[in-house]
Amino acid sequence: MPALIEIVSVIGAAPDVVFDLELDVDVHAASLRASQETATTSTGRRRLTLGDEVTFRARHLGPRWCMTSRITVYERPHRFVDEQTRGPFSAFRHEHHFQGLDGGGTRMTDRVTMSAPWGPLGAVATRVLVAPYLRRLLRQRAAHIGSLAQAHDRRA
Repeated sequence: MPALIEIVSVIGAAPDVVFDLELDVDVHAASLRASQETATTSTGRRRLTLGDEVTFRARHLGPRWCMTSRITVYERPHRFVDEQTRGPFSAFRHEHHFQGLDGGGTRMTDRVTMSAPWGPLGAVATRVLVAPYLRRLLRQRAAHIGSLAQAHDRRA
C-alpha cells in the first residue's frame, strides 16, 4: 500500500522564483548538507527541466542511498513532478505545486507517494521510519528554499 506525504509551506516570494529554486540541484544538495547529498544530472545543467534525470547520493538513516529521478511533468511556474527511475523504492513520485498568493507569496505543496519493497515489512518500515524522516527532510528543504527565495525577492 502506497504512503502519501503532503507538506504545505507558505513562502514570501513569487511562484516563478520558488519554482526555479526547487529545480536547482545545487540548492537541493545545499538544503540537505547534513546528509552529504550530491546530485549528478543527465545533461550537466544544474537546473532541471522536462525529461532530465538526476541521481542523488546521500546518507540517510545510516546507510548511503542512491536514487535517480526523471522530471515527467513541467508546467512552469505552477507544477512539476519527479519520479524515481532507479532507487530504493518500489515507486516514488514527488509532485511539486506552486500557487501564487495575494500579496506576492507562494503556497508550495510537496506531495510524495511512495511504495517500499519487501511487502508488509516494507510498509511498516515506511509508516514508522521512512515517512516521518521524509516529512522532516521536506520541511527542512522548504525552509531552505523559503530563505533563498525571500532573499532573492528582496534583491529584485
